This record gives sequence, C-alpha cells and structure tokens, in this order.
Amino acid sequence: MPTSESRKKPRIGSHNLVSYVCMDEDNHAVKQGIGRTLNISEGGILLETHSPIEAGRIVSLTIGMEDDLMDFRGKIAHSKERDDGRVENGIEFMTMNAEEMQFLQQFITIFKGEEEGS
Repeated sequence: MPTSESRKKPRIGSHNLVSYVCMDEDNHAVKQGIGRTLNISEGGILLETHSPIEAGRIVSLTIGMEDDLMDFRGKIAHSKERDDGRVENGIEFMTMNAEEMQFLQQFITIFKGEEEGS
C-alpha cells in the first residue's frame, strides 16, 4: 500500500520501556512516567503512555538497550488518544552528541534486524 509519508528518517518498530520526565518553561519537572516505544528513528520516537503529554513540552527520556541506558531530550510534536485509552506521543529528538547518536544508531540497527527476521 503506497504511503504519502514524508519522513526524513525511516521509523523502525520497537517496543521498549522508556522513562520520561516532562519539563516546564523553566526546566522544572512537571510530570514523569513510564511509556513504551512503538517506533523509533534517528529523528524521533512514537511513545505510548497512559496519559497525554502537552504538545511543545520538552521531555527527558531514558532509553535502555541491553545493559546500557542513555538519556535523550525531545520535544512533543503531537499527542493523540486512542480508542483503548492509551496515548501516542510523537517526540522529535533535540540536538544529540556523538555518543547519543551512536547509541541510537545501534538501537535502530538491532530493531531493524529483528523486524527483518520476523
């Protein structure tokens, strides 16, 4: 089925737990929780949560891969409640350093391999 999606980076399906903290304009934590990734790319993730996160909020994310944890910062692009009551939050990653980018690329490679193997 053709798609009109215009993403710069392809999204890879992944289902990992992610810890998140939402920040206000003064960089103070206003909300925190656990969600799970639905898909991921070098540009961002789709995060499933139990409650919506306000569009435009900055979030600090901790993503785990095997025995390693890495922190990322992102901005909520959209938040959409599904019929089952869960919420899909589109998050665009903010500037990353070389270590964060390498971690993310390894994470994507692992899940891309799992997708292709299924």
